[in-house]
Amino acid sequence: MMAGDSFWHKQTAGKPLFPELLWSRPENRAYAGKLLVIGGNAHGFSAPAEAFAESGKAGVGVTRVLLPDALQKTVGKVFAAGEYAPSTPSGSFAQTALSEYLADSNWADGVLLAGDFGKNSETAILLEKYASKHVGQLTVTNDAIDYFITSPAVILARADTTLILTLSQLQKVAKTAHFPHAFTSDMDLLRFVETLHAFTKTHRVHIITVHLDTIFVAVNGQVSSTKRSDVMDWRTKIAARASTWWLQNPNKTFQALTTGVFF
Repeated sequence: MMAGDSFWHKQTAGKPLFPELLWSRPENRAYAGKLLVIGGNAHGFSAPAEAFAESGKAGVGVTRVLLPDALQKTVGKVFAAGEYAPSTPSGSFAQTALSEYLADSNWADGVLLAGDFGKNSETAILLEKYASKHVGQLTVTNDAIDYFITSPAVILARADTTLILTLSQLQKVAKTAHFPHAFTSDMDLLRFVETLHAFTKTHRVHIITVHLDTIFVAVNGQVSSTKRSDVMDWRTKIAARASTWWLQNPNKTFQALTTGVFF
C-alpha cells in the first residue's frame, strides 16, 4: 500500500476541513432538501425517531419517516411524522412494502435506512430488492447493515451509497466481499487509513466508521479523520447529519460527509 499523505485529510474539533460548505447552506428550509428515513419494527423505532430529530437539528428542509404499519396503533398518536407500509405478522417490513419504499424515495433527495429493522427473512428480501431498484443517495446504518453482510455485492457496487458501520460490521463486509486486506482492531491510524483508501478505490461505496476514538470518512480513496471524544451511540446521529449535508451538497460527497461528522 502507498503512504497516506496524499489522500489522508485530518479534521480537528475546532477547524472543519471544508468551511466553505458552512457558508453556502440554504437559509430557507424550503430549499434545504428532503430526507426519507426508513426503519423500525413492532418492538422498537428509536433509531428512525432519533434520525428524524437529528436531521432537523442538522438543518434539513423536511423529513418523512416510513415505519411498518404494525407500529401505527402504538406510535401514530405520539409521532405525527410517521407514515406506514405493510408489515409481516411479526411486525417487520413485508416484501409488499417495496412500492411504498420506492414511491417515497422518488419524493426524497436522500434516503436513510436508519435501523431497528429486527431480524426477518422477508425484510432481508425487501431491502435487497430496494437497494437494487432505488436510484439516488442511500445511507445505511445500524442493523440495516447486517442485512447486507452475507451478500454485500448489491450494496458495494451501488452508486451513491454510504455505509455508516462499526469496525466489526466493516470487518464482516470486507471478509464476505473477499477484500484482500483485513480491518483489525490493532491497526494504527496510518494502516487503517491505507486500508480504507484501498477498499473505497476497489468498491464504489462510501464508508463512515470509528477506530481509536476517531471517525473516518472514505470516498473513492480519499479519507478524512476527525478525532472525537463522544463516539458512544454515534451511528444514528452521524447518519442523520451526514445524510443531510450530503443531500444539500450532492456533487461534493467527500466534503459533505466529512462536514457531517464534524458536528
